Amino acid sequence: MSHHIVEAIDLYYTYPDGTVGLNGVSFRITHGESVALIGENGAGKSTLLLHMNGYLSATRGGIRIGDYLVSRTSLNTVRRSVGMVFQNSDDQLFMPTVFEDVAFGPMNLGLEMDELERKVMQALETVGAAHLKNRPPYRLSHGEKRSVAIATVLAMSPDILVMDEPTSSLDPMSRARLIELLKTFHHTKIIATHDLDMAMDLCERAIVLHQGRITGDGPTMKLLKDEELLHRSRLERPLRMQGCPICGTSAY
Repeated sequence: MSHHIVEAIDLYYTYPDGTVGLNGVSFRITHGESVALIGENGAGKSTLLLHMNGYLSATRGGIRIGDYLVSRTSLNTVRRSVGMVFQNSDDQLFMPTVFEDVAFGPMNLGLEMDELERKVMQALETVGAAHLKNRPPYRLSHGEKRSVAIATVLAMSPDILVMDEPTSSLDPMSRARLIELLKTFHHTKIIATHDLDMAMDLCERAIVLHQGRITGDGPTMKLLKDEELLHRSRLERPLRMQGCPICGTSAY
């Protein structure tokens, strides 16, 4: 299933002000993998994600989605395969009602009304937000907005789900529900996150970024136990690996 593959090929990106965002990034993610992108603020995680859907274009090198190198001519095909959930849900929700927001993408594919409504309601039910369908997005909580933003992507039936800091601003119950939801998505998942405990729960593999370069790529648990790598990449162990603050013991 080549359409599920994401491959970065010696990828460089420099912002217009001269800031280096990516500095020779290469990796290959295959069908069904769940991969966490971890790194400090400014490491290049969001910059990398924005290349996967063609929102940014490489300064040098490139990124391939399935059989297509991401370019202006392949954008429509790529964006049908890659569903992106932005860090700020307000960047994704702009219609008068939740239903219209979730329907926006499928409607532009020219679906008949019956099929359109089925897809919208299926996506909303998947994220537990069917009861919000007539609500205006600006009246939703952070957790509700995040659920609806995910529904807007699921309604497009993507092969690859890309998410930027999906648990930011969520309360503990909303976070737990999101993690359980993401466990049910069995296609390729790529998640940029500071929530290393979530990375442990969802992602068998992690890619560590530091100053636009990959400093680690491998099994998530192995990387998160590598104290030298974490220190060099300005990261800390996940909370559950830090041990009890009183007795100092840890399950890992």
